[in-house]
Amino acid sequence: MASIKDVAAAADVSVATVSRVLNDHPSVSARARERVLAAVEKLGYRPNAVARSLRTDQTRTLGLVISDVLNPYFTELARSVEVEARLLGYSVIIGNADERPDLQDHHVRTLLDRRIDGLLVSPTDGCSPLMADAARAGTPMVFVDRWIADTDVPVVRSDGRGAVRDLVAHLYGLGHRRLAIIAGPAATTTGRERIEAFREGLAEHGLDLPDVYIGQGDFQAGSGRRVTEAFLDLPEPPEVVFAADNLMALGALDAVRARGLRVPDDIALVAFDDIPWFVHTDPPITAIAQPTGELGRAAVRALVDRIEGRTPESVTLPARLVVRRSCGEPPATNRSQS
Repeated sequence: MASIKDVAAAADVSVATVSRVLNDHPSVSARARERVLAAVEKLGYRPNAVARSLRTDQTRTLGLVISDVLNPYFTELARSVEVEARLLGYSVIIGNADERPDLQDHHVRTLLDRRIDGLLVSPTDGCSPLMADAARAGTPMVFVDRWIADTDVPVVRSDGRGAVRDLVAHLYGLGHRRLAIIAGPAATTTGRERIEAFREGLAEHGLDLPDVYIGQGDFQAGSGRRVTEAFLDLPEPPEVVFAADNLMALGALDAVRARGLRVPDDIALVAFDDIPWFVHTDPPITAIAQPTGELGRAAVRALVDRIEGRTPESVTLPARLVVRRSCGEPPATNRSQS
């Protein structure tokens, strides 16, 4: 493997001149720059990124800690983050928290020890002293999808409240009155926001949300299955189950089918976080879609702004209702509502 000394010898310049060319320093003549770049190309020289980071105090690396890599929503989010970061000249190291606060903090600590330039996090709960300390210490950080309150960190997220109210109006228009929810963890901002929006939507149509129609989930398929089984055992089961994320919706669908029941003939099902699979189920599932790709791209841009000394604003993008046929909609129905 060629060294910087080999490049200097081939270009007949000093090592310092090669270094200035590679760091785009303006003091190098056009002719010397040409010779150095030709030698770099000929020898296949690649700068040592670790050594460069020690000199510049930058690694051109971002850390991303996501809540659950098995959740298709977060998989798509991670992909959009990686693509945007690469376009801006950064690499990404990903940590999967698996919805566990302790594992989340382990990844955050490891990434900070590796001297990343900035950190993107989708917090597993609403409190992390480690992240609060890192933010106070000046670590460039952006929260994406979820956030921690009272922390001076920009947030890039979608606003699902309007879409949830659209959903309730849609269900009401189809004649449904007994609506239940599989809620996400109350420790997460998204878990709290979605159940609050659901209550607000019901109240707008004069409907209540009885305690028996509230099931506590954990954003995992198993909890969706367990809560739906409990709903089906009620003397008066709900007409609709609203799962506050896609994995819990898949668990709910498993529970319904295990009883020999059909969606929507016996019970309707709707989900927050649309995923490609939902169009292939029978029937296709009505869902609330977040602008996942744009959230990831916006989060990277905000983080790079912060790394480079600019002050990014928080970003909120609207979610939208995607109407299919899991709630008794007419067969021709397949449209989006914003």
